[in-house]
Amino acid sequence: MCCIGEIRYAIACSAFLLIASAGVSARSGDWPQWCGTDGKNMVSPEKGLPETFSPGRKQSGEGTVDLASATNVKWGVKVGTGFYSTPTIVGGKIYLGGLDGEDGIFVCFDEATGKRLWQWRAAPCQVPGKIDGFSIGFAVIPQQIGVCSSAVVENDRVYFVSNRCELVCLDAASVSETGEPRTVWKLDMREQLGVFPCDAANGSPLLIGDLLYVTTSNGVDRNTFSDASKEKERKIPAPNAPNFIVVDKRDGRVVATDDAPILARMLHGQWSSASLGVVDDRKLVFYGGGDGILYAFEALSQVPEKPAKLKTVWSFDCIPNEYKQTGEYDWITHFCLGDKRVKGTANKHDGAFVGMSEIIATPVFLDNRIYVAIGRDPAHGRGRGALHCIDARGQGDITSSGKIWAYQGLDRTISTVSVADGLVYISDVGGRLHCLDAATGRCFWIHDTNCETWGSTLVADGKVYMPTAKGIWVLAAGNQLKVLSHISLGGRVYSSPVAANRTLYVATTQGWLWAVCSK
Repeated sequence: MCCIGEIRYAIACSAFLLIASAGVSARSGDWPQWCGTDGKNMVSPEKGLPETFSPGRKQSGEGTVDLASATNVKWGVKVGTGFYSTPTIVGGKIYLGGLDGEDGIFVCFDEATGKRLWQWRAAPCQVPGKIDGFSIGFAVIPQQIGVCSSAVVENDRVYFVSNRCELVCLDAASVSETGEPRTVWKLDMREQLGVFPCDAANGSPLLIGDLLYVTTSNGVDRNTFSDASKEKERKIPAPNAPNFIVVDKRDGRVVATDDAPILARMLHGQWSSASLGVVDDRKLVFYGGGDGILYAFEALSQVPEKPAKLKTVWSFDCIPNEYKQTGEYDWITHFCLGDKRVKGTANKHDGAFVGMSEIIATPVFLDNRIYVAIGRDPAHGRGRGALHCIDARGQGDITSSGKIWAYQGLDRTISTVSVADGLVYISDVGGRLHCLDAATGRCFWIHDTNCETWGSTLVADGKVYMPTAKGIWVLAAGNQLKVLSHISLGGRVYSSPVAANRTLYVATTQGWLWAVCSK
């Protein structure tokens, strides 16, 4: 007979899956997509997770961890040279994108043992290093970070975006003798849609019924570090390519594209993944644009026979007006001077620079509210950010009427928020974790790790797990600051930790994946 704790655990997981994607088939306790659910709130109902762990001694020759030297670790394995995406856990399998040398890889592990079951590999991209004298990040960055997209998994179908800007559908149940899964279909967004990604293709697909909603990562991707004023001469390589697409999951056919005026105000790139919310009985898809504007698109009710345009229900400008004051500079030059690497930069990398930023984080939908922050590539350095809480029931341009609150006490950030028990948790590029009142935006506390942060927080089992370039911080959830532990993993943690089936999963840029559970 099961105990009361197990009954509560089952109820919590069932409630979790009720708000998960209707199209995603998963066991109770699984994590079937980026952020776990369609609303993209980085919160898990898992219980029994440890507040600390010791990763143990790495057996590099074997690519495993000596469990006798570890604490609260079920297993640890190394594959390739780095992991930059976040794990997806479905049906006893773990799916994770990464890097092996200069090739993007996508790996499937056994959840119980960490054994590698199969691996998909993408060859390096062939892109010119310069166009019109401007350097092209997409010529080199995909070979440095590999596959960054997190997969959405439905039954045996695995959907993700490769480092080559391809939307890929794999058959996880059909694996060749060489250990490669069968590719069901592949949409090359560069070749077929004319997309020119900025730096990297990073978006994670959102699955709604038979439809996949995906950012194309189309952007500017022309940068000069010697003369910031030259940036105003830039041209968008693919001005007619879509920013956001809808694809039939069955055959990879593009059935709809956005009609948002993002490219006219494009700052740099587009890497935000989409979320879903039901507002007044209408399904809305929320997307953060490369112009710093949040868009609410009406979800398609069925698969169109002919290509269609997504309807924009409302939009919200997430860049505060004072961040747009560029003084003597045009807006493009001012944006460029906000990059700490540029010659003559105005950014001292101390968080004080005030300027425009795009949306890289995923919008989180909860209780008719959207929580989303602005930020820039962390390589650009620190600078003032802004976190918005927006009424999702708006119509048209709701920049004024839709605002519930804004918090400007954080740095730029690419992190997605966690909202739990009336509190919002968000980390910024400078390595500070902020805890806010979800109703008012009031800040309760800030924990400064003094360490660059790329990933998002995870709230689970009364704890906040925060990834940084120097490991994982664990804090007690609540409006009082309490640090529980700091775990060094011997490498940077740029992906976000996730929890599934009473186990925490943490991946590093050195290619290690740990399964952590209380013992």
